[in-house]
Amino acid sequence: MYAASGDATFAGEMVQDRNATARGDAPSGVKAVLGPTNTGKTHLAIERMCAHSSGAIGFPLRLLAREVYDRVCAIKGEQNVALITGEERIEPKHARYLLCTAEAMPVLDRSLAFVAIDEAQLGADRERGHVFTDRLLHARGREETMILGSSTLEPMVRALVPRAEIVTRPRFSTLSHAGAKKLSRIPPRSAIVAFSTEQVYAIAEMLRRFRGGAAVVMGALSPQTRNAQVALYQSGEVDYLVATDAIGMGLNLDVEHVAFAGLSKFDGVRHRRLTTSEMAQIAGRAGRHQKDGTFGTLTGSGTHDSEFDPEEIFAIEEHRFPPLTKLFWRDAEPRFDSIATLIGDLETPPDLPELVPAPEAIDLSVLKRLSEDPQVADSVRGAAMVQRFWDVCRLPDFRQQGAETHSRFVARLWQDLRHGELGADYVANAIAQLDRTGGDIDTLQGRIAAIRSWAYIAQRPDWVLARDEMAARARAVEARLSDALHGKLTERFINRRTAVLMKKLGPDAGLLSVRMEDEEVLVEGEHIGSLRGFAFHVDPGARLSDRKLLLAAAEKHLTALLQKRADELTEAIHAGSAAITLDRGKLKWDGESLGTLAPGRSLLSPVLVPDRTLDAVPGPARKVLVAALEAWLDNALQPLAPLLKLDEASRSEEAGPDLRALLIALVEAGGMTSREDSGVDKLDKQRRTMLSRLGVRVGALDVFVPAMLRPGPIVLWRELAQVFGKSPRDGAPEDAMPPALPAKRRQRTPGYRSLGKQLVRLDMAEKLLREAHEARSGGKPAGSGRSFALDPAKAVSMGLTTESYARLLRLAGFQPIMPRQLADGAHGPPAPVRWRWRPPRRHVEDTKPQPVRKESAFSILADMVRN
Repeated sequence: MYAASGDATFAGEMVQDRNATARGDAPSGVKAVLGPTNTGKTHLAIERMCAHSSGAIGFPLRLLAREVYDRVCAIKGEQNVALITGEERIEPKHARYLLCTAEAMPVLDRSLAFVAIDEAQLGADRERGHVFTDRLLHARGREETMILGSSTLEPMVRALVPRAEIVTRPRFSTLSHAGAKKLSRIPPRSAIVAFSTEQVYAIAEMLRRFRGGAAVVMGALSPQTRNAQVALYQSGEVDYLVATDAIGMGLNLDVEHVAFAGLSKFDGVRHRRLTTSEMAQIAGRAGRHQKDGTFGTLTGSGTHDSEFDPEEIFAIEEHRFPPLTKLFWRDAEPRFDSIATLIGDLETPPDLPELVPAPEAIDLSVLKRLSEDPQVADSVRGAAMVQRFWDVCRLPDFRQQGAETHSRFVARLWQDLRHGELGADYVANAIAQLDRTGGDIDTLQGRIAAIRSWAYIAQRPDWVLARDEMAARARAVEARLSDALHGKLTERFINRRTAVLMKKLGPDAGLLSVRMEDEEVLVEGEHIGSLRGFAFHVDPGARLSDRKLLLAAAEKHLTALLQKRADELTEAIHAGSAAITLDRGKLKWDGESLGTLAPGRSLLSPVLVPDRTLDAVPGPARKVLVAALEAWLDNALQPLAPLLKLDEASRSEEAGPDLRALLIALVEAGGMTSREDSGVDKLDKQRRTMLSRLGVRVGALDVFVPAMLRPGPIVLWRELAQVFGKSPRDGAPEDAMPPALPAKRRQRTPGYRSLGKQLVRLDMAEKLLREAHEARSGGKPAGSGRSFALDPAKAVSMGLTTESYARLLRLAGFQPIMPRQLADGAHGPPAPVRWRWRPPRRHVEDTKPQPVRKESAFSILADMVRN
């Protein structure tokens, strides 16, 4: 990437710098920018690097390096910016700006105008401290070098880099103690910090129940999953973040309050209380830029050390912490003559009093364990092989399963790498075995840790054939697994509906949208229930703990939707397009009741009682809607206009008592009654004329209003009759010849006359009887005893059987005349059946005709069929 001469020049400068450090001196151009969190140190370093022709920054976290990489790409262009981490390398050919993790910084052998190391106080970290110490001592830019870190690092900078310019930056915002709070009292936009996976999960689950959930951030998550979880919080989808102390390093969040679930943790060696600087590093996540933040503890955590001491509160608020007196160091350039020489150099103590030997890190522990294995040790011969073996031992333990387990994985890997590069098929198969997105959270975390190991392996320059292809595959699998893990965490710890509703019920209620898709009610896109008619139904999938909250949200926020729906329904009623039905005395729309019919002053004038669901509609809109429903009901009752006409005439003085009684009976019976029960024969000529003008037909067997024989008016009258308790619930037939019905239903089917097993509509029955009388008269004056023949063709065309037709005739007073039987031995067609008519006795019941001898009935039917 850079010219060889430049590299040589820089190497010479590095030698001079190291000699100067040993003398207690340092080259010029080194600036230490120190201060607490939220002082803009990292932002300053980015600005300074972009002001130079080239540069690099080393970060403590891969995701922080990625975040800054995106920012610098936006400024300098992707072709000029590289991202270099253990698991990912994006290196354009002419890249001049490098964003790296501290371990992956390649700047020690490159000449760059600007170099910076972030969070340099991590030189005191037991596991990684020696790396940051080495960068503090040796990473230098040609023109400018920046050391970023906490103010506690100042004594170490003065001792190790004496010529460095030290700049202390104040915090932009104030950080203050807010005391202890219950989890239910933690304010929105808060981060709750715990120090175990179990405690993180427990707190997140509790927040899901009564706050809608929380984003989860842990060191064990992949960077992509952590970013996705942080995005949930940053976007405002959830108001809470539950995290381990991983939140304290590099994550820039809009946190207003940090609550500690405990103040002690296991550091890999022992269980200890956090130092004040560690507390401040985490608490400092609260408050960004000019916005102040608070910190406190979580009550009820069950730990004995869950409260801050006054001295700790003072130190955190005033940013005064004990200075660092030692940094961990390990020889960064050991010799590779043999494994023993390598281990000896790595365990060599430092020469400077400010430095102490680093605790045995995982890579050195693996190296020592494998060196004791004769089979492995015998395979490492020569300086080049020792250096390659050391590189394999430095494979990060992403699985976090300890030195013993990790050393076995490294040993298997070395058996393949000692002979050369790993085959593409072998690596592809190992990656493919991890490409499975099923399983629970722990399973996915294990697969992500494993794929990160293969991503690291694929990035090495001489470990894998088809390096770029295998690295791309590993990153793609990690992305899919991270998405799946993010989905699992979201599914388990976030109830989006409750989170949205909690906001909706809070002071920012007016900022969120409530809308409908068809019948479904959505708050900020989250389904909370359905609106059927004007009744809100809570989502049946809601848990019991959410139901009360959903009802409260509906009561508070559906008013506008209900008013809009009422207005739309009113307009549809006026336009005649409203799909309202009358069913069993209820007005229904969208399957829900709008009102119930109650008895009024008469059967034809019921009273509409609005349903209680309409109470949620605002007053003015409700009154207009009820008036529109009453108008709809009046219009719906128009098919009963013939009965309304009879009802009005029954109150006329001209009708007289007999006609008035008949009209009232017709109204209450749906416009039809038997002639025998009607009393019509008692009416004089004037009253009969009035009856005819009212549209009432007097038939041989029944008195009825023809307009009321259609199915629609009959069904409507039955609805009203049910309201008054005067009608059975059986539905009326809709055709002239309905199928066979039970005997009881045949007796009470309005508009029809029962003929045993069949029914015939009243007007059709009268038509058949009229034809019979016309056949009887034959155009001559009719007598009661004259016999005549009948053609049953029309009755048969109506669907009547000859038995039913004969029953109808007999009810009307027609009697069959049986023909004489042929003499024995005689042959020829039978004589036709003839009929004669006599005025029927009015006391004869419709369903109980005069008994007929069985053999005569069969003879009649047979003769009628033959004729």
